[in-house]
Amino acid sequence: MTVIENVILQVIPDLVTGGAERTTIDVAAAIVRAGGTALVASEGGQLVAELDAVGARHITLPVKSKNPLTIWKNAARLQKIIETEGVGLIHARSRAPAWSALLAARRCKIPFVTTYHGIYNQKGPLKALYNSVMARGDRVIANSAYTARLIAERHPFAEDRIEIIHRGSDLSALAPGAVPDDRKAALVDAWGLKPERPVILQLARVTGWKGQRVIIDAMAALKDAGLTAPVAILAGDAQGRDDYVSELKSKIAGHGLEDQVRLVGHCADVPAALALAALSVVASTEAEAFGRAAVEAQAACVPVIVSDLGAVPETVLAPPEVPEADRTGWREPPGDTKALAEAIKHALKMPEDERQALTARARAHVTEKFSVEAMCAKTLAVYERLLTGQPYSET
Repeated sequence: MTVIENVILQVIPDLVTGGAERTTIDVAAAIVRAGGTALVASEGGQLVAELDAVGARHITLPVKSKNPLTIWKNAARLQKIIETEGVGLIHARSRAPAWSALLAARRCKIPFVTTYHGIYNQKGPLKALYNSVMARGDRVIANSAYTARLIAERHPFAEDRIEIIHRGSDLSALAPGAVPDDRKAALVDAWGLKPERPVILQLARVTGWKGQRVIIDAMAALKDAGLTAPVAILAGDAQGRDDYVSELKSKIAGHGLEDQVRLVGHCADVPAALALAALSVVASTEAEAFGRAAVEAQAACVPVIVSDLGAVPETVLAPPEVPEADRTGWREPPGDTKALAEAIKHALKMPEDERQALTARARAHVTEKFSVEAMCAKTLAVYERLLTGQPYSET
C-alpha cells in the first residue's frame, strides 16, 4: 500500500506554536493532498483548528506526559487507534510519545518513523536511554546535517537509517508583496508602529535560550550610541513562563527602553510581521537543530542576523564558509551583546542596492533548499518506501 491509499498517524505532545508543530500540520496537509488519511494524536492546542482546516483529524491523547505509567497506557491507546483506524505507519515527533508509539508500532507490526526536531539534553545514561527512542525508527529523519551528525554520534546503531530532510517553510506566503495591506495594518495598529521607525523583529518562543535578554542589552547599547529610532519587537508565546516575562520587563525598564523594546506575545501572522521588518534577529544562546526563523526571514527578503551555532551555517551563508559575495546574512557569536549591536547598526545602514543584492541571494538560497514542498515530498517518499516494503535495518 502507498501513502495515497493509507492512513498515517503522527504523534506530537501538543499543537501549540513551534517548528515541530508547524511541520506536523504541513505533512498532514501533504498526506491529504496525496489522497491519504492524516491523523494527529496530541493533547491539543491553538493549531488544532489549522489541522482541521487542511482535512486532517485530531485525536486528543495525554501524550505530553513523561510519566512512565502514562506512556505505557498511551501505547495501548495508540494500539487501539492503529487497529480501529487501519493505520499503516506511525510517525513520532517527540520523546515521550515516541516511546508509546514505538511499543504500539511493534505490537501492530507497522513501520515506525521518528523526526529528531531538537537538540535534546543528554546528561547521564538514563537520559541517553530516554533520548534513544528518537533513533529507533525504521527511518530516522534529521532536520539538518548538524542534527544528523549529532544522532550518529549519540546513537551509532542508527547511523544507516538517518535521512536528512530540512524543515520547510511556505515560501510563497512569505514572498515580498504576498501580504495584503490590511494584514500589515492590523499589526501596525496592534504594535503601535510608526513608519519612520525601523522594526527589528525577533520571532521566537519567550524562553531564556532564545536570547531575548541579549537583544534587550543590544538595544541598550544602541541607545547609548545615540541610535534610538529602531524598535525591537519580541514576538512569541511565553507558554506560562511568567517569571521570565517579568524579568524581561524589568530589564527593559531598567535600561529605559520602554519606547524601543516591546513584548507583543504570540504572533499568528508571521508573513505580515516580516513584511513590516527592516531586520530579523535570531539571538539563540544554545544550538538549534534547524532554525526556521532565519529561513523565513530570508524568504521574506528581510536581512537576518543569527547566532553562529548549531545548524546556522546550513541556513545562513556567511564567510568563511562562503565568499563575501555569496553572503545571505550575518552570523555573530552567541550572547555577544556588542557584536549584535554592531551588526544591527551595519545592517540598518546598508546602502539600498547592497541590501537588495543580499536579500535576493538569501531568497534564492532558501527557495532552493528549504521549501515546504520539498520537505513534504521527501517525507512522503520515506513513508512510501516503508509502506511498500523497501527494507531498512532494524534496531
